[in-house]
Amino acid sequence: MSLELLILGSNSAAFAHRRHHTAQLFKLQDQHFLIDCGEGTQLLMKKHKVRLSRIDHIFISHMHGDHYFGLIGLLSTMHLFGRQKELILVGPPGLKEIIQLQLRYSETALNFHIRFIEFTPHVSEVIYDHLKYTVTTIPMNHRVPCSGYLFKEKPKKRRINRKLLPDMELSHLQIARLKEGEDVLNENGTVKYENKVLTLDPNPSFSYAYCSDSKYKPELREIVEGVDLLYHESTFANDMKDRAEQTYHTTAEQAATFAKEAKVGKLILGHFSARYKELDIILEEARDVFSNSELAIEGTKFFVDGK
Repeated sequence: MSLELLILGSNSAAFAHRRHHTAQLFKLQDQHFLIDCGEGTQLLMKKHKVRLSRIDHIFISHMHGDHYFGLIGLLSTMHLFGRQKELILVGPPGLKEIIQLQLRYSETALNFHIRFIEFTPHVSEVIYDHLKYTVTTIPMNHRVPCSGYLFKEKPKKRRINRKLLPDMELSHLQIARLKEGEDVLNENGTVKYENKVLTLDPNPSFSYAYCSDSKYKPELREIVEGVDLLYHESTFANDMKDRAEQTYHTTAEQAATFAKEAKVGKLILGHFSARYKELDIILEEARDVFSNSELAIEGTKFFVDGK
């Protein structure tokens, strides 16, 4: 398994119908990311047995309260629990200022360092480049600067065919070269171990796109095209399409159209308006356009493992 998404909160502006503000825990290989942090997020993390110590990266999409009002409380709890390792906090301009202001007036000096990374509004850029993956911003169209995030694994190395290893005497350096796709040569330059014989194709690389609050913005398809898993806000059903336009949000049908045209693997619908006690209409309207659509029900886990 290479990718796992846990839905913590899935509602929009207000808590309603036992649905909380937006928050997700995303796992990519051995990395744990918190994406958005609405009010009550740390309580939901406790409910679902999420270890705070595993989270080294937090990504905030924008400065509306239902997406970050839980952040200062979470940071304070990490401090009280004795965290010392660095935390990377990615978000919009102004996030660093407001967090530092809250800490200053509460006279709190955190035990750990926060490395703030601000995205550039209205621009798509690689904002975090790791050895194993990249994170690219997805510029949404909302009332305030807002960004989604594309998490994409880098191509993986070839795999050693372990069935052949007992008959081979390979050094660590030779194994590393084989994983890089190279042949192992003798001193005279002839091939000693042929790569295509001793290795298997790399495991597939996976991707997840988080599209936060936005008007329908079909031109973003090029950024997320072909992702394995797409979360897209779907605040309203078609009965509120005009309201979605006015408030810079998306309908379920629009989100599904976006997913279909971007040729994604699976669509997850979230950020539901409190006016919908039941979400059947959201799911039905999406599935009429894109059949592989699911609701972001709190506590639900989504997996991508190539099987």
